[in-house]
Amino acid sequence: MISTLMQKALLPIQAVARKLEIPEKYFEPWGSQSGKVKLELLSDPSFKRRGKLIIVTATTPTAAGEGKTVTSISLTQGLAHIGKKVVITSREPSLGPVFGLKGGAAGGGLSQIEPSAKINLHFHGDFHAIASAHNVLAALVDAHLFHGNDLHLDPERITWPRTMDMNDRALRRIAVSLDSKKDGRRQTGFVITAASEIMAIIALAKDRKDLRKRLDSIVIGVTRDGRPVSARDLGATGGMMALLAEAILPNLVQTTDGTPAFVHAGPFGNIAHGTSSVISQEMGLRLADYVVNECGFASDLGAEKYFDIVMQQSGITPAAAVLVTTVQSMRSQGEGDFERGLSNLGQHIEILKKFGVPTIAAINRFPNDSAADLNRLAAYCADRGVASALSEGFAKGGPGAKELAEKVVDSIVKNPAPPVHPLYSLEESLVEKIQRVAQNIYGASRVYFSEQARAKLQQFTEWGYGKLPVCIAKTQYSLSDDPKRLGAPTGWTLNVTNASLSAGAGFVVVISGNMMLMPGLPKVSRASSIDVDDSGAIIGV
Repeated sequence: MISTLMQKALLPIQAVARKLEIPEKYFEPWGSQSGKVKLELLSDPSFKRRGKLIIVTATTPTAAGEGKTVTSISLTQGLAHIGKKVVITSREPSLGPVFGLKGGAAGGGLSQIEPSAKINLHFHGDFHAIASAHNVLAALVDAHLFHGNDLHLDPERITWPRTMDMNDRALRRIAVSLDSKKDGRRQTGFVITAASEIMAIIALAKDRKDLRKRLDSIVIGVTRDGRPVSARDLGATGGMMALLAEAILPNLVQTTDGTPAFVHAGPFGNIAHGTSSVISQEMGLRLADYVVNECGFASDLGAEKYFDIVMQQSGITPAAAVLVTTVQSMRSQGEGDFERGLSNLGQHIEILKKFGVPTIAAINRFPNDSAADLNRLAAYCADRGVASALSEGFAKGGPGAKELAEKVVDSIVKNPAPPVHPLYSLEESLVEKIQRVAQNIYGASRVYFSEQARAKLQQFTEWGYGKLPVCIAKTQYSLSDDPKRLGAPTGWTLNVTNASLSAGAGFVVVISGNMMLMPGLPKVSRASSIDVDDSGAIIGV
């Protein structure tokens, strides 16, 4: 039944654009199944912000994932099913996970974003454009050193790496030579494109003017006397702007049942803020009554970063949050004991309450779940004042999320302007912000800062970046900084090992534990199952 429905022909992309009433002058089709929306729509006074934003987050995930993307898509389909004008704003997948362990990231079953194979591979060249812009800046850094180093850059303190959108552990640490005839060699490395600061910049920029300002502000290293050097100092901004001219435009596609979907940008959910572009969200809020926006990983990462980074920079305030959970994730958090794992769900409910956002739990149903366990999850949520609904989008599409959609709409109708707020004020010090997140969100009792981390935070403050929000990069598999510490741990210490400055993105990255910015491929990767059949269709993604 599912395979039959999935083979239904997609709508022409112009028909999808008409569902959102996008004028032809603002829409550029890219083939029959996708297109880009022009930024001029945002400055058209006839398109005012009118919609309500719903963020989708989750309890602590397992390595296999618990269906947060499927639930986000099915909620969107469910809202359309009950007659609402809706669009989802989703991240673009990275080739690293697609060819690595996790696979594609466009949903599944009857709740996919289509054309899923194209979205998972090369989609409109956005990632390639971002990688090219990143790498032209890296090339300009080394060219500057080669041609005399007029800015007096310290080669040992250059922080701008290179990037490639593939898992390749061999490129984590490399040595580059300025020229074979000169005595010049320095250490650097590659990060995966989803971890590039330019990816975060594309996702946070409000328009081209803001994009230029952010690219100008990228700090690539310091001078020998300790002053920051920016992309503007290297004259790199214009070239990067040209490479990103089309990547900044949101991509319009559709879900399995023809509901409109924006897919744009793909920043990581720990080293960056982990959500789709602000531009796509702004467009959605002007074109639809409801915008569904997925946040990376669980509420301690993606949701916290949305409220403290994205909301504070964009001014977009969510009207509701959907918290995705599953029976198997609770059993995993309890190390096999379902009842013991429920504390993890309780902690994530409390996290969202701290931001003042009305929350509805989506219990994503898997085939082997028992009615008793599903009812226990619903009762646990109800005891904490949170309404819940079963979500069966994978098997049923929009109708499988009808109850969830109705409960989300009911919450927003009853409370259309909730007093949602960030956790901290930007006026607080960087150390105070980190302590607030650690203690109020993660449940840590204290924070330990290494000498290196404390020195860098002090340096960033002296440079004038002390009022930026913090983006804490830690494991997604635990509320703590130890992936093996499950449930809702208390009485532990968050260990801050390092910090880096993302001045263009507008946040300070705080490293806790060993963050992998260039993953590696597993022994048997998804690449071995991906192919093209004789008709030219991509299979196995």
